[in-house]
Parts: sequence; structure tokens; C-alpha cells
Amino acid sequence: MSQVPGSHEKAKKAFVEYLSVEKGLSQNTVVSYSQDLKKFFDFLENKNTQYLIAQEQDIILFVHQLSRSGLSPRSTARIISSVRAFYRFLVLDRAVKTSPMENISSPKGWMSLPKVLKLSEVNDLLSQPDETNVHGARDKAMMELLYATGLRVSELIFLKLDAPNLKDGFLVCRGKGGKQRIVPFGDQAVTALKKYMDFSRPQLLKGHSEFLFLTQQGKPFTRQGFWKKLKKYARNAGLEAKVSPHTLRHSFATHLLERGADLRSVQSMLGHSQITTTQIYTHVSRKRLRRVYDKYHPRS
Repeated sequence: MSQVPGSHEKAKKAFVEYLSVEKGLSQNTVVSYSQDLKKFFDFLENKNTQYLIAQEQDIILFVHQLSRSGLSPRSTARIISSVRAFYRFLVLDRAVKTSPMENISSPKGWMSLPKVLKLSEVNDLLSQPDETNVHGARDKAMMELLYATGLRVSELIFLKLDAPNLKDGFLVCRGKGGKQRIVPFGDQAVTALKKYMDFSRPQLLKGHSEFLFLTQQGKPFTRQGFWKKLKKYARNAGLEAKVSPHTLRHSFATHLLERGADLRSVQSMLGHSQITTTQIYTHVSRKRLRRVYDKYHPRS
């Protein structure tokens, strides 16, 4: 179920929302992506080509145009990375089946470590919803499940009613490219989800819906809608760090690895096709270990 519109301008708006909400990027970074994508869209419009049907050859011509325009190699690499991220978003949202960027070599750059919450901060955040009312019980279940499974927010909001197995504590999720994976979750998420399904969902349901989590209107959430809820609870918890749905995904992976989980298992739960994508979380763990060592070792 794609949320990506057909026009270039509307597609860019949807992508920018994804970067802000799901990826939790800063406003300056989002603006840079938007500006880079405008260059690509201008190129496509001059060729009378639409982004949904662009081919690898179109990308190659675009890269050649960038090279001839006098841009620095670093700027060219950044634009290519932005277009690559845009098509990854389209594949994730099922607007396209494959990316025309697949065979375009990736520019090397500095690794950006994800923002991670401390366990105490996660606990403060998850304690914010008021479970005695319909919306609070729903929000609690969504947040508990997000941290318990490391789902992407797009995967969370489009979960079907039959996705979770409460008896055995696992859910079936369809991720990037429609790939299916099974992710376990713990007792606290089971309890919150059961309360939502027994208490809240029947009151939110308007007729029939195949989706697990419903808004007041009985419809599935948008990324923006859930992000606003999460921002409110983060603010109420007094969290200084910028919290996005992706922050909980990063925290899920990092906390597992810090407590001894093996990288392959975390890779499977996150739905990463390449182990190298998951390895970024080992850098986060090493960074924390370094801070602890420097602070407490007498000869550091």
C-alpha cells in the first residue's frame, strides 16, 4: 500500500516527510536532500521522463551531467546518495519494485552513527501514555511494539490484524521489497498489545479494517501522524534528544548487542539484507564502551 503520489513535487514532499519522521534526520539534512532531489527531478523533466519509470541509463546520464556541470566530486557524491535514498524509499513504500540505482556504485563517505536512547530514557518514554483511555492504550501498544521489535515505522502502521501471535510472542512482518520476516517480542509488548486489542481497537473500529492499529477515524496511521504522537510523549518525558520512530529502532538494535545478542540474529530481526548495514550498531556499542573506559579507568 503505497503512500507515494505520482507528481514529482508530491513525491518529494512524501520523501521529505519520510526523512523527518522515520529517519529522524535534522532539518538542515532534510533540506539538502530536497535540494538534491530537485536537481534530479529537473533533469527528468527536461527528458520528459517520470521518476516512477526512470531506468539505470537515465541515472547514468544524470551522473554524467553532474560531472560536466563543474560540481565537486563530494557534491556529486552527495546528490547521488540522495537519489539512492529516494529510490530506497520508493521500494520500501512499494511504489516501485526495483531501484534504477542498484548497479550505480556507492560513493564512500563518513559513517553516521545513529542516535540511541539509554534504557532509562526508553522506560521514561514508554511510561507516558495513559493506558486508562482508548488512545493511550493504543499509543502504549504501538510504542512498546516498536521498541520490542525494531520495526520501521512504515512496517508498524501497516501491520495487519493477523500479524501478531500473542500466545507465542512473535509477529510476521513484510519489510523492504515485500520480504517477509518473523520477529519475536516480549511480555510487556504482549500485555500492551492485548489490552489494546481487547479494549481500544473495538472502540476505534468503524465497520471493518484489516489493519492492526487504527486512528480515531478507524483508519491506519500515517507516518506523520504517529511521529506527532511520539514527539508529544518524548516532550512529556523530558527527553532532550530528538526522538523519532527510527530512534527506537536504533535503540532496539544497540541494546540487544550490548547485552550479548549476536549480529546475525539482530540482522534478521531488523530485516537488513546485508550484514554490513547491521554492523553500524557495533560501532555505537564500541563508542559507548570507549566513553565508559575513558571515564572510569585510572590510566585512561
